[in-house]
Amino acid sequence: MTQTPPTANSMRRALRRARDGVALDTAEAAVLLQARGEDLADLTRSAARVRDAGLEAAGRPGIITYSKSVFIPLTRLCRDKCHYCTFVTVPGKLRRAGHGMFMSPDEVLEIARRGAELGCKEALITLGDKPEERWPEAREWLDAHGYDDTIAYVRAMSVRILEETGLLPHLNPGVMSWTDFQRLKPVAPSMGMMLETTATRLWSEPGGPHYGSPDKEPAVRLRVLEDAGRSSVPFTSGLLIGIGETYEERAESLFALRKVARSYHGIQELIIQNFRAKPDTAMRGMPDAELDDLVATVAVARHIMGPSACLQAPPNLVDAEYARLIGAGIDDWGGVSPLTPDHVNPERPWPQIEELAARSAEAGFALRERLCVYPEFVRRGEPWLDPRLLPHVTALADPATGLAREDAEVTGRPWQEPEEVFTAAGRTDLHRTIDTEGRTGDRREDFDEVYGDWEALREQAAPGLVPDRIEADVRTALSVAADDPTKLTDAEALALLHADGAALDALCRIADDVRRDAVGDEVTYVVTRNINFTNVCYTGCRFCAFAQRRTDADAYTLSLSQVADRAEQAWQVGATEVCMQGGIHPDLPGTAYFDIARAVKERVPGMHVHAFSPMEVVNGATRTGLSLREWLTAAKEAGLDSVPGTAAEILDDEVRWILTKGKLPAATWVEVITTAHELGLPSSSTMMYGHVDQPHHWLAHLRLLAEIQQRTGGFTEFVTLPFIHTNAPVYLAGIARPGPTLRDNRAVTAMARLLLHPHIRNIQTSWVKLGTDGAAEMLRSGANDLGGTLMEETISRMAGSGYGSHRSIRDLVAIADAAGRPARQRTTTYGEVPAERIAAGLASDGHLPELLPVLED
Repeated sequence: MTQTPPTANSMRRALRRARDGVALDTAEAAVLLQARGEDLADLTRSAARVRDAGLEAAGRPGIITYSKSVFIPLTRLCRDKCHYCTFVTVPGKLRRAGHGMFMSPDEVLEIARRGAELGCKEALITLGDKPEERWPEAREWLDAHGYDDTIAYVRAMSVRILEETGLLPHLNPGVMSWTDFQRLKPVAPSMGMMLETTATRLWSEPGGPHYGSPDKEPAVRLRVLEDAGRSSVPFTSGLLIGIGETYEERAESLFALRKVARSYHGIQELIIQNFRAKPDTAMRGMPDAELDDLVATVAVARHIMGPSACLQAPPNLVDAEYARLIGAGIDDWGGVSPLTPDHVNPERPWPQIEELAARSAEAGFALRERLCVYPEFVRRGEPWLDPRLLPHVTALADPATGLAREDAEVTGRPWQEPEEVFTAAGRTDLHRTIDTEGRTGDRREDFDEVYGDWEALREQAAPGLVPDRIEADVRTALSVAADDPTKLTDAEALALLHADGAALDALCRIADDVRRDAVGDEVTYVVTRNINFTNVCYTGCRFCAFAQRRTDADAYTLSLSQVADRAEQAWQVGATEVCMQGGIHPDLPGTAYFDIARAVKERVPGMHVHAFSPMEVVNGATRTGLSLREWLTAAKEAGLDSVPGTAAEILDDEVRWILTKGKLPAATWVEVITTAHELGLPSSSTMMYGHVDQPHHWLAHLRLLAEIQQRTGGFTEFVTLPFIHTNAPVYLAGIARPGPTLRDNRAVTAMARLLLHPHIRNIQTSWVKLGTDGAAEMLRSGANDLGGTLMEETISRMAGSGYGSHRSIRDLVAIADAAGRPARQRTTTYGEVPAERIAAGLASDGHLPELLPVLED
């Protein structure tokens, strides 16, 4: 594409800003990408200074790194049709060459074993994107070998490589979903996918290099990079330059990569790769990217990404011009194999490691081996490295630097779950002392790292800090609601969600009338005990003050016997249900949830086990390698009776990715819940509001829940969860509002009644979050249920709720009395409670006589 060269003045200005260390904008970066001659020399000198400062700060001055690896092309089939690619082939060619659709396990392990014998430490597993979605032959091969999809085969081979050879898998399976990352993170210390470019036209326009390739849409690939960060996966990405992009588009691509890197701190390296035309491809006649172009792009990338970034340029693609790349600011040569070719660029052999060391030395740098996972992430540890991988990584890493120990023995080691998971530890009396002693501090010690970049979030969250207001005909909407709430349009519903003053009073009266017609006047409640079996969690939910690192003062984990003891104790005072949820503890195996349910059922067979949020379900399924359906089926067999519909927050990813760094996307929440319903596991439904959300988010959330209920009928109730701001990290960082107002609470409760009618009959209010008076007010605004006695409640109390951690039966009856209504005990599924259970509850008033000790004897 023909481009107008920059003026001399614009080049001088951009070079001066680069020399002075001033942040560049996209236009200046585009100018610098065109630097040539002395201008390019000026640019590279300043870029090299930035790189050197970063290496000094990282404790490895004068070091340039590489990874000694083997290249394993697991399959060369792909559903994409990139016009420059020779790696991908078709089933017929594979058959004629005597190859299978995928490499066999024996073929994979033969390469890995030979690599280990030569001292390699990385197994680079590269393959085409989702071949089974294009090629029936790929689907048939996977089915014949017992794999649900390509990702399942990648996972299985990664485990075998770890156990049988000791190499560390670095996975390049193309576009991955959030769930795919959860499946693969336990088996690979690092993963990667090139962004290549953010120029959408190269994908969308006929004749473009990515036209006809669904996985090359820039928005899709950026979402993969974000999901990697959300999942705390050390990730490699980069650009492919010279495929038809403009300099402005190339600059925009670099800034897109910087945004992801700053938001999640998970980009471990960027590769700047130059296009090389290949025969037998649609782009065989296109000129190669020039060396000056590559050098300028490396230098600009260094200025944009900063001193701490790791930049790589493949040494086999530059015709031995190593010094120029070092001078431009790279600090890594990437993977270099003494055994296997570069299957993506087979015409370009790897340089000998000895030659690479000599050329690096000529430029003043010592060559050092690293692992596939970069030193920074080796030193960070959790949550970036799964506990099952730690023995494999630490066996090969220099503990002082995080680089590879070149003399390390590369040998297979067991890939297994940590032992002694359910050992009581930490502040196991938190359920009691949270009311008397409080929490140790208002935030975790890793507050500034675990949640991502607060500055990037502030910009993203700005629209939600002040609720929007609309001018609408509330009177007409009230008339429709009173006549038939099922006929409310979105515009009318949104008007009512904004109602205030007399209009809000009228709305609440209408909702209360609908409640009376739907479920009568009885206020229901359940005698239940919350059991939060651990608060160790690294998911990074920014609204959660419950989660702790394992080393934090308020962290704890219960033993199985303690969980069972608490369930038995609750049964003795009349409980019919235990609600069990916990943090996503990195040591917790996927089968642990089965053990928890089974422990309660074995101790108290009659207890209803209401347990495991959708996030926990996904965690269990991905850790065991089971599908969601298989895992939920096994959990049901172990004793699970119903599922909490928590982890929903707001079912809009625009809001979710501000509220949480790594929790499951909205679509995955829906998949878990609908699968549970299909298996006969009912669930509650919830919405947490009053943070960075807006009324239009509430409307969409409620509409989605109603639609699910019409399909499955599996929701037992809808629970309003006002955001508790006091100790919430997102509030402490100045990003969220201080919770909903009384107006918001009344409007949400009333509109939940109207918008979910007649599909979800029960609307629950939270005394934990609203207190006695607030809960009574919600009972006058459309709610009919008070939830449970809880007996212990730590999640809201850790967040700063001042309404205690338990309520007696008399307390709950008193709330109903305050609303002028009778009260009735119910089961989890709103059925009648056996007389024996009612009597046991009344005898103790739902109070625990004595809480459990801190630790077992």
